[in-house]
Amino acid sequence: MTEAIEVRAAVYRGDDGDRLTVDTLTLAPPQHGEVRVSVRAAGVCGSDRHVLDGEWQVPLPAVMGHEAAGVVDAVGAGVRGLTVGDHVVIAWHQACQRCGECTGGKPWACTRAKSNDSLLPDGTTRWSDVDGSTAYPYLATGAMAESIVVPEFAAIKIDERVPFDVASLIGCSVGTGYGAVANNARVVAGESAVVVGAGGVGLSIISALRLAGANPIVAVDVSEAKLAEAVRAGATHTVLSAPDLADQVATLTDGGADVAFEAIGRVQTMQQLPGLIRPGGRAVFVGLPPEGQTVEIDGLLLAYEGKTIIGSNYGGLVPARDFPRVAGAYLSGALPLDELISARVGLDEVNEAFDAMRRGERTRSVIVFDTGADAAASAAA
Repeated sequence: MTEAIEVRAAVYRGDDGDRLTVDTLTLAPPQHGEVRVSVRAAGVCGSDRHVLDGEWQVPLPAVMGHEAAGVVDAVGAGVRGLTVGDHVVIAWHQACQRCGECTGGKPWACTRAKSNDSLLPDGTTRWSDVDGSTAYPYLATGAMAESIVVPEFAAIKIDERVPFDVASLIGCSVGTGYGAVANNARVVAGESAVVVGAGGVGLSIISALRLAGANPIVAVDVSEAKLAEAVRAGATHTVLSAPDLADQVATLTDGGADVAFEAIGRVQTMQQLPGLIRPGGRAVFVGLPPEGQTVEIDGLLLAYEGKTIIGSNYGGLVPARDFPRVAGAYLSGALPLDELISARVGLDEVNEAFDAMRRGERTRSVIVFDTGADAAASAAA
């Protein structure tokens, strides 16, 4: 019988500003329909930063992280689709699997999911803090830990040739960017596109646009270094953000883009987005702003020009369908994702990784857990 284990994890307690501590917590064994995953890589995402910077509220203490890939090392009763040794990517939005949205192919729209409350589907967690009290895995994942427990349906098996650091990003930033293009905007070859924000998600959107055959692809950012990364990801043109942004985009796209994506989560840039598209175009909000902020849109102009605003929640992903698709595109060379990773760090460097994010110095940091020969073999694949 599987026993509880001691696990090192990055924990946010809220009593030391935006700082995380790396503590040893207790992780209970997987219950019915659950699996335990030995985490090999975990992405450092802006959604985590929202919590650390006090912009989003979550139960505390929180085991942070929600982008994860690893190896199944224990299964609970009733698990049929996964076995020990399977390589998996974790889906953080753990939909109920039963409501109309879930059965209708829109699990991202499930309102019964408990993952936003940092709870597993049964309303509990498998984590105990150092004093024996309950700890909460952020978005029911808690990816910044040596091991995690998730429902079977949230652990999506992928090809073992995908390196763990790349695979971890498929679970959020890459998956979100791909889904925003393929599922939400439904971009077709030859459409023009503009992407505001060339961080991890923005670069993922650009890569997906190239895969879809969009042209031109205009990247917008305040950083020359990030715009250089955008070109490597597939942007055909770059623009430094400026007051005349709409005019510059209109010139490059012959009157405005067919589709525009905001990948930052800033109210100011979200309000700019409808002005970057042509009549009949689509503006897609992918970035997530702080809680309680309002975006002002000219409703008359929006209606008169027949423009559409699309909210992108987790890229409209169906993880069991989309994660393997993204992994396959990566393995074929059609979706180069290695370039999205600008730093690989250890768990004890987690605070430095978030500080670098705040300074805008990195596209994506990934925490890599060195756990032996299988991790090394995957990294070399």
